Amino acid sequence: MKTIVKTIFGSHLYGTSTLESDHDFKGVFLPSREQILLGKIPKSINESTKYGNANKNTSNDVDFEIYSLHYFVHLACEGETVALDMLHTPDNMIIEKHPIWDEIVLNRQKFYTKNLKAFIGYARRQASKYGIKGSRLNDAQRVLDFLKPYKILYKRLNNLWDELPTGEHIIKHPPDQNGERMYEVCGRKIGEKVYFAYAYDVVKQFVDNYGDRARKAVANEGIDWKAVSHAFRATYQIKQILTENTITFPLKEANLLLEIKQGKLNYQNVVAPALEDLIETVEILSNESCLPEKVDRTFWNNFIMNNVEEYLFPNARKYRELDNYISSCLL
Repeated sequence: MKTIVKTIFGSHLYGTSTLESDHDFKGVFLPSREQILLGKIPKSINESTKYGNANKNTSNDVDFEIYSLHYFVHLACEGETVALDMLHTPDNMIIEKHPIWDEIVLNRQKFYTKNLKAFIGYARRQASKYGIKGSRLNDAQRVLDFLKPYKILYKRLNNLWDELPTGEHIIKHPPDQNGERMYEVCGRKIGEKVYFAYAYDVVKQFVDNYGDRARKAVANEGIDWKAVSHAFRATYQIKQILTENTITFPLKEANLLLEIKQGKLNYQNVVAPALEDLIETVEILSNESCLPEKVDRTFWNNFIMNNVEEYLFPNARKYRELDNYISSCLL
């Protein structure tokens, strides 16, 4: 297995690292002859280490993920943020590289399309899913507190239907076509005939799955600031691609992103409107862009085949070139 590139990644690349930030690295490898011939090319290999609290990375933690050339090209063709970030890593952030990587970077603009849905989708998911994480957890906890005294009783939700809590993420649905009402808590629907004990277990599992980051969001205006900063970052990056045909690291908005990450700005009055405006601007730029609609995958398929031949099967390439030469002489 040949390393094509190993780069610094994450907050240290973006310019938003703090003393508590862990160390992220990404890479690309050329699969071995055996992996290719046996059809056992792994998409990626993770060599991360974690110390201390398993739910939280620390400055001592190292996250290293390395992608096969085939899978990396696939990610880049799909416009995935991780691949596009790697393609714009400056030389001082590259730990080691092979000439194959120089050729990929030289042609990186062939991955650009006006349909960069992965970036926009990532930003919207971060803003909506994580931005309201704390408020979702608050609502779920209210339901848990209400259900707890009744879970030992042999009662169903419909016995106290009118008293069940409601809220932004808690909905009492009217009867369906079968006449049954549904109680929805943060996207989890529970039938009215369910016993309190079962309903409690469903909601508690949801709360437990949110983990350490969600609970911290509750204490900070219900907002997961780290995730929201990622939404801004992704959107700024796609904006730069659409306006300047590149991404520059560290990001020029790094100081603003760090302020957002640390929760120093008001979410409702400053952050949320700014993010929505930024996403709308990027969507307009995308629609007006002269970039192609899709990636030329034939180019990248040939790129992979040529490099696999050159570095792993050089004799096969020589025989093919000789055969082509002889064929041309016979014409």
